[in-house]
Amino acid sequence: MKKTAAWLAVYAMEQLGIKYTFGIPGVHNTELYDELNNSESVTPVLVTHEGCGAFMADGVSRAASDTIGALAIVPAAGFTHASSGIGEAFLDGIPMLVFSGGIRTDTGKHYQLHEIDQLALAKPMTKAAFRIMRHEDVVPTIFEAYRIATSGEPGPVLIEIPVNLQLFPGEIGELPRWTPLAAPAAPDPALIRRAADVLLGARKTGLFVGWGARMATDQIAAIAELLQAPVSTTLQGLATFPADHPLHAGFGFSPSAVPAARNAFQKCDAMLAVSTHFGEIPTGSFSAVVPPALVHVDINPDVFNVNYPGQVNIVGDAKAVLSALLAELRARGGRPADTALQEQIARDKRAYREEWYAHDSKGRVNPARFFDELRRQMPDDAITVLDDGNHTYLTAELFPIHRGGRLLTPTDFNAMGYAVPATIGAKLVQPDKEVFAIVGDGCFMMTCMEIVTAAARGLGVIYFVFHDGELSQIAQAQEIPYNRKTCTVLAGPNIEGIAMATGAAYINMPNEEHIATAIAQARKLAKEGCPVIVDVGIDYSKRTAFTSGTAKSTFKRFPLSQRVRFAGRALLRKVTS
Repeated sequence: MKKTAAWLAVYAMEQLGIKYTFGIPGVHNTELYDELNNSESVTPVLVTHEGCGAFMADGVSRAASDTIGALAIVPAAGFTHASSGIGEAFLDGIPMLVFSGGIRTDTGKHYQLHEIDQLALAKPMTKAAFRIMRHEDVVPTIFEAYRIATSGEPGPVLIEIPVNLQLFPGEIGELPRWTPLAAPAAPDPALIRRAADVLLGARKTGLFVGWGARMATDQIAAIAELLQAPVSTTLQGLATFPADHPLHAGFGFSPSAVPAARNAFQKCDAMLAVSTHFGEIPTGSFSAVVPPALVHVDINPDVFNVNYPGQVNIVGDAKAVLSALLAELRARGGRPADTALQEQIARDKRAYREEWYAHDSKGRVNPARFFDELRRQMPDDAITVLDDGNHTYLTAELFPIHRGGRLLTPTDFNAMGYAVPATIGAKLVQPDKEVFAIVGDGCFMMTCMEIVTAAARGLGVIYFVFHDGELSQIAQAQEIPYNRKTCTVLAGPNIEGIAMATGAAYINMPNEEHIATAIAQARKLAKEGCPVIVDVGIDYSKRTAFTSGTAKSTFKRFPLSQRVRFAGRALLRKVTS
């Protein structure tokens, strides 16, 4: 039979269970969009910018359990616009399929519109990139792309389909059908026994878990209880372990962590680290002290022994490895309950909260009071979406994610502008859950016009915009060493005007008196299918533990001569200001 590559691509998407594509049609993919319009199971979503489309696809992959996000973009400019979201997915380990048109391959002509080597562009930010040259290769290539995107450490994969293959039918054989991937292989029993030896042989063990362990919450909790071990998470893995568990210590365990985590991990002589690269953010700019008795579990063997050497390294799916480890530990018997540890964690958390409550926010919104009321009103299974900035670390330190909740945030690529579109993607695949974003005003301005997509589709999402008029995370980093804020003071925005322009409801929260009513009103409007922007007059004058701790740790690593130079310049500017 004869079929176009556009028809074949949509057939493959349907086989794979793709539910949405995000992008903008152009001359190189109009045929693909026409076929998507015929599909009963794949919905094409028009976006205002391909970068937002990539963040939406990322949000779909993070929030869904039965599908992954996909793009349908034009080549060249479409790809470069989308590259921030593609790069974020690549470094964060998020599966994504990127369907791109391609220039004609049947004319022999050069200098065609959009003629650029996309495979070369894609190389550093995708797991693989394919250019399809024959009709019979379309479906098998897309199936292989999906396998690569979802196997091992997940990530984005590019599939470029030349426009002539999309437009003109070609001969193909029998259509292949998708066969689901096999279950993860069982871990090596010898490594499991060695890991148990290390963990049980220690005086005190700590658990450090990341995003890849999110499906193994029960196993993590059981292991922590058997070992009476405190549990800390990475930033991306904040929802991996419930914050209301008595052994939950916080985000990170370095000098940049909250006191509960710093104190709980202080005397650990062994660590079980699961699904973490030990990257710059969760280690507080690499200031964390990791015990030599490290058991490191990850789906990607390339992460072992890079920043911290492991005594036992186990390659495998987190749930499969932890299930085997839990069985081994149970067979050997656990440790008695350490009530002193749990009481210390609870005491430190209370003291940190009281410290924030005692802070004078001078008529603006105290972050701790905001997050406590948000936690009181939001259901445990709500989906929280963050962007990149000071609000990220305030949320990590002050908003406890309970069992059943999910948190989506950019981490290693650290792309600003993530939250607005990612919230839309999450709501599309989780329509029955409450989905809200915490986003700084600088990040919000990057992608806020994408709210028109939420309004057009009747998506009741809430954007709590922390509005202080600065790029505060960097502005705070500038204050001490430079005594000036260069290019971090924002011109605007008029958030009420943005709400009017995008079709969103607007709610003002200028001070603490309005916190409870503003949140309640926003939830009510969102349940009616209206996107809502809440203008939060946040007080950023008190620094997070992460910001102050990381600044100190980074400065300590400077050469002595440079520390003297920076300190001298800061003092001089302070005196002469």
